[in-house]
Amino acid sequence: MGFWDSLCDVASSAVDAVCENPVKSVLLVGATIATGGAALAAAPAIGAAASAAGLGAAAGTLSGAAASSAGLAALGGGSIAAGGLGVAGGTAVVTTAGAAIGGGATAAVTRALDK
Repeated sequence: MGFWDSLCDVASSAVDAVCENPVKSVLLVGATIATGGAALAAAPAIGAAASAAGLGAAAGTLSGAAASSAGLAALGGGSIAAGGLGVAGGTAVVTTAGAAIGGGATAAVTRALDK
């Protein structure tokens, strides 16, 4: 079986699961989007906490917006000038992690409710 056949099988299984459980699918997507949005809103605070925890070049010595930017840049692999993805990359990491955690938690809850 080739790569494309496997990919088509996975997509077909996903479509079947959504068709069989439309309400659960909508709730799962909604919760994933909500937690990703919450993580996006909390990204500056998470960046400041990351900076205070020791990430970044001037970790622990900055405060306010500078700490937030430094922490997010560290989470994004460093500043753009240094070859990283900068603050935008750190924000993407925080948002993706939040959405993944929210989606996983929602999936676990829906599985538990099925039993």
